[in-house]
Amino acid sequence: MRLYITALKPTDSVTHGFLPAARALGCRITILTDRPEQHADGEHEVLACDVRDPRAIIDAITHHHRPDAVFTNSDHIQAETALAAAYFGLPGKDWRACLTAKNKALTRRRLADAGVERVRSLRLAPGDPIPDDTPLPAVVKPREGVASEDVVLVKDTTELAEAVAAIRARRPGQALVVEEYLQGPLYTLETLGDGRTTRVLGGFATTLGPLPHFVEERLDWSPPPAADHVTTALAALGVGFGACHTEYVVTASGPRIIEVNYRVIGDHCDFLLADLLGVPLFEQILRVHLGEPLPAPPPPVTGHGAAVSLVADRSGVITEAPPVVTPGDGDPVRLWHRPLRAVGERVEVGHTNRDYLGIVRAIGPDRRAVDAAVEAFRAEHPWRIDPVEAG
Repeated sequence: MRLYITALKPTDSVTHGFLPAARALGCRITILTDRPEQHADGEHEVLACDVRDPRAIIDAITHHHRPDAVFTNSDHIQAETALAAAYFGLPGKDWRACLTAKNKALTRRRLADAGVERVRSLRLAPGDPIPDDTPLPAVVKPREGVASEDVVLVKDTTELAEAVAAIRARRPGQALVVEEYLQGPLYTLETLGDGRTTRVLGGFATTLGPLPHFVEERLDWSPPPAADHVTTALAALGVGFGACHTEYVVTASGPRIIEVNYRVIGDHCDFLLADLLGVPLFEQILRVHLGEPLPAPPPPVTGHGAAVSLVADRSGVITEAPPVVTPGDGDPVRLWHRPLRAVGERVEVGHTNRDYLGIVRAIGPDRRAVDAAVEAFRAEHPWRIDPVEAG
């Protein structure tokens, strides 16, 4: 079987998740990427390709080996990859669903038109004035943003104008979304579909850092309180094939979608999810792209799991960093640490998920045991950032 994976920059999800899964399935792998030098490890075939252009993907595959699957886990090129898969008559996502999920303004419109939910929201094209009837307090964010970058809560018209101007200065030519602030506990729903059946895998309760920013600091395994609403929303968007990671808030008026990420959950929660479920999750995702039906559902999860992001609280240079940690045999709590930065690196706090220094994930018999193990690790293995002296 020939599997084509389209990719931008390397990610742990692909490098340590999907590539080993593809090898386990016996796939011959070709990576199509606009950054071939970053993916060249000698283990996989790598071809240079403008993966943001579906015509380039189709051309590269046509003049290479016949494909059995064309897959991506990138937020940014889902629609392009889906178009390429459709061209070759392969199983894949509906490119229209990919586009609608990625574009937060289209998501809002589709859900409202389908009668699923209504959130006061407006799209600001480059140069558009801010309407007088903008809902406040509001959240301002890029229409197609990721990683909480340039997502900010504003309370009044002055903060709104300042936020729009600042984001436009950093992102010239990009459209923004301004929508009512949805207050309430934040959750995720993780699903996997084969185009006929969409299965709920589970979900997480999300802990955010301090407002006005929206940095995700911790995710805890949690029974999803609004799975029916979310799956109804996904059906309205046309989302039902492959993995999907949806974020939603349970407000006083009911659940409301924040965003739909039409790929597996990231920031090492995909590995946490696989370990909690006790299934080869990455293989299962690839199998549906290879045309196989969903496997039997996994048994219910027992115990507790959490992913804790170690977030830089200041700018400076990293002078101390914990090592990679993996669980030992017989540990009552299985704990992993994945450093994302290294000693000597300079950190500039930007109030986004890019501020992560490392990720700790832990699985244990209950929340108390997990919390104790995480806190013990943090106390024993601190990250240290020293300020940079002027001069």
